[in-house]
Amino acid sequence: MIAGLRRLLLLGACAVLAGAVGMSAAAQTQASAKIAATPPMGWNSWNFFAGKVTDKDIRDTADLLVSTGMRDAGYVYVNIDDTWEGGRDAQGRIKTNEKFPDMKALADYVHSKGLKLGIYSSPGAQTCAHFEGTLGHEEQDAQTYAEWGIDYLKYDLCGFRQNMRETAPNDQAAQNKMMRDAYEKMHQAILKAGRPMVYSLCQYGWDSPWRWAPSVGGNLWRTTNDINASFDRMSLIGREQAGLARFAGPGHWNDPDMLEVGNGRLTHDENVLHMTMWAMLAAPLIAGNNLTAMTDDVKSILMNREVIAIDQDTMGKQGDRVYAEGPVEIWAKPLKDGSKAVAVFNFGELVTDLRPVGLHLKELGFSGGAKAHDVWGNKDLGVIKDDFDAPIARHSVLLLILRK
Repeated sequence: MIAGLRRLLLLGACAVLAGAVGMSAAAQTQASAKIAATPPMGWNSWNFFAGKVTDKDIRDTADLLVSTGMRDAGYVYVNIDDTWEGGRDAQGRIKTNEKFPDMKALADYVHSKGLKLGIYSSPGAQTCAHFEGTLGHEEQDAQTYAEWGIDYLKYDLCGFRQNMRETAPNDQAAQNKMMRDAYEKMHQAILKAGRPMVYSLCQYGWDSPWRWAPSVGGNLWRTTNDINASFDRMSLIGREQAGLARFAGPGHWNDPDMLEVGNGRLTHDENVLHMTMWAMLAAPLIAGNNLTAMTDDVKSILMNREVIAIDQDTMGKQGDRVYAEGPVEIWAKPLKDGSKAVAVFNFGELVTDLRPVGLHLKELGFSGGAKAHDVWGNKDLGVIKDDFDAPIARHSVLLLILRK
């Protein structure tokens, strides 16, 4: 159902954005919101394949997204990260390298599976991995992407930072303007190309992008440096999103980076906490795990329908921290039906660190108790009050839906 609704929204966006060039800023923003009305969901090649990704890997991934049920759970974007790029032909048109012999055919294959294809580039002359960038070819590349059938562009500042430093050494304000102008230039190129594409700004939180990224067409923007598959890095990034809720909403989302669920040495509890935090943040859910070796446990976490529904709630409100007590933090996210998702995180480090819950229901907007549903436990708890006691182990979370 989630995937079907997403596909309908995307199809509806096609007609709107085809005529977006020349629209007012407000109209462009409204059109952009239809592309990413809820946080984008999908899979990205970098975490598992890095620079070794090939056409076959992407085709196999598309097949696996279908056969595992991930597509039907909402993971519809198949995103190729860096290293697909070749050079340019005599007319300056971007070419793919030998790993991707026919990008249009690949897009057609991905689309035939009911999925969308994403691609990667940089506003610089080179990408992070030193492949061909977009500098000076913005309109040409956007038109090529449109002709190939691309649905999502991750645009990585990495290769452009050298240009910024060389052009405006020691002038941070000038560098910031260069960055914004570069992202706006590609935004206009996408509009001119006439094909709706999710526009993902990957600039590592530089210059507080939540304050300006929507004005350059960003549907999502990275708020931090890169994530990795460690609890310390993942939990730090999640906690750093406190205070950013007011900048997110339909069509424009804070992006704390890709999911590491199923990667590295994250335990079951840590994977659950990670998925919960990203859902509470209304974050894009872009998986990056090895789908060929995905365990039933990882499947159950990535495809928990109730947790995905919290992330994808059409009200479009990002959750925020309500209060903290030592390593325990309570976050709340309002939902369209009037209920609230409430997550109690224990970030404690001691192996024996079992923390009691003090819900402070009044601070969460519930006086005299609330009807509670335990999401991960998949059970109703009846009416709970502030004396509700469910001790939470280190690196674990209790996720509740509360109703009056």
